[in-house]
Amino acid sequence: MSNSAVLHVKKSRLEGRVSLAGAKNSALRLLAASILTDGVLELRNYPAGLLDTQVHVDMLRALGKSAEIVGKDVIRISETQSLLSQLRWEGRSIRNTLLILGALTARLGAGSVPLPGGCKLGERKYDLHVMLLERLGARVWEDDDYLYAEAPSGLVGADIHLPMRSTGATENAILAGTLAKGITRVWNPHIRPEILDLIALLNSMGARITVFGQEHIEIRGVDALHGAEHRVIADNMEAITWLSAAVITGGDIEIADFPHADLEVVLAHLRSAGARLYVGDDSLIVRGGTCYPIEISTGPHPGINSDVQPILAAWGAMARGESRIVDLRFPGRYGYAEEMAKMGVRHDVDGDMLRIHGQGGALQGAEVRALDLRAGAALTLCGLAAEGETVVTDAWQISRGYVDFAEKLQAMGADIRWA
Repeated sequence: MSNSAVLHVKKSRLEGRVSLAGAKNSALRLLAASILTDGVLELRNYPAGLLDTQVHVDMLRALGKSAEIVGKDVIRISETQSLLSQLRWEGRSIRNTLLILGALTARLGAGSVPLPGGCKLGERKYDLHVMLLERLGARVWEDDDYLYAEAPSGLVGADIHLPMRSTGATENAILAGTLAKGITRVWNPHIRPEILDLIALLNSMGARITVFGQEHIEIRGVDALHGAEHRVIADNMEAITWLSAAVITGGDIEIADFPHADLEVVLAHLRSAGARLYVGDDSLIVRGGTCYPIEISTGPHPGINSDVQPILAAWGAMARGESRIVDLRFPGRYGYAEEMAKMGVRHDVDGDMLRIHGQGGALQGAEVRALDLRAGAALTLCGLAAEGETVVTDAWQISRGYVDFAEKLQAMGADIRWA
C-alpha cells in the first residue's frame, strides 16, 4: 500500500461477524523480545498485515535475524548468523527502536538504533529509557540521529523507580532486566494486557519474572533465554473500534474472541452511553443502540487507554448533547477534531479537555486527513454515518494498526474502498 492511500466511505449499516487480529501493541514488543535469544521464536495469531509489524520485522532482518511468515498469521523468527549490535536503518522508523536498544544491550553488551522519526533527545521523551539503562549500568549517549548504549561487562540488576506509569519504559526495563546479573525491580510499572503478554512470552523462554500487582515487577536475571511458541493476545483497540462502529451505524454484529477482561472499564462507559451489548460464547454481540453523550478521562490500565479517545470522539459526534474527553497523558492530541469539523462536528478545546457538541449525527461527507492511526479509524467511523461520500486521505496510517481494515468492514456490509 502506498503512503498516499485513500479510503472512500459512504453511509452504511454493519451486520455480521468479525474476528480480531493479534494486538499490534503486543506483537511489536514480542518481536523485540526475539532479540534476547538465538533460539526459534514462533508467534501465532500474529498480525502480519500491519505496516508497523512489517517495519519491525525488516529491522530484525537488518540485525541478522531470519523471519518467515508461515500461513496467514504465524511468524517464525530464528538466527542464522551473528546478531549485529548496530541497527542501520534508512526507512520509516517506529518508537519500538527504543526496545530494540534495550534488548541489544542486554544480550550483546552494546547497541545503537535510530531515534524514532530521527528526532533529537529533547524533542520526544526518551529520558525514562535512558534512565533505566543507566540504572542497569549502561552508558547511554546520542550522536547524529542515533542513540547508543554500552555495557561491556553486561547489565547489572537494580531498582528502577518510574516517576510515571510509562508503558514503554516498563517494557524496556523488563526486556533489559531478563539477562542482567542479579535482581531488577521495576517500581510503579504500567501493568497492561500487552505487558502481561510480553511477560508470559519471556517466562516461557526461560525468564524469571514475577508481577506484584501495580506495585512492582521483579526480574531475576538469567544467563540465556531459549526459543518458544506463543499466541499473541487479541487486539483490544480493534475490538473497541468494531463495537463503536456497530452502535454508530445502528448495526448488529458479533465480535469473535472479544477480550472482555481487558476492557471492563470502557465497556461500562459504553453500556451507560447507549450501547446494547450481549456476552456470547467467547464473543461480544452488539445489537446497535443509541449514542448518548459520553464523559471519559484517559489513564493507566485498567482505565481508558489514550488510543481509545479518537474513537469515542466519533461516538460523541453521533450523540445529542455535550461529550467531554480529557487526555492527561497526551494533552493536545485532539488534532483529529479539526478534521471531524469538516464533516460538521462542533467542538472546542478547553485546556486538556475536548468538548464535542453533538447534534445527534447530522454529519456530511467531506475530504479529511488521517493525522495518525486512530484518527484515521475515527474519521472512517464518522464517514459510515455521514450523508454523501467521505474521502480519508493518508489512510495508510490506518494500516499501521488494523489488519484488513476496509476488507473487514466490507464483509460487514460497509460501502468502503481503497483508492
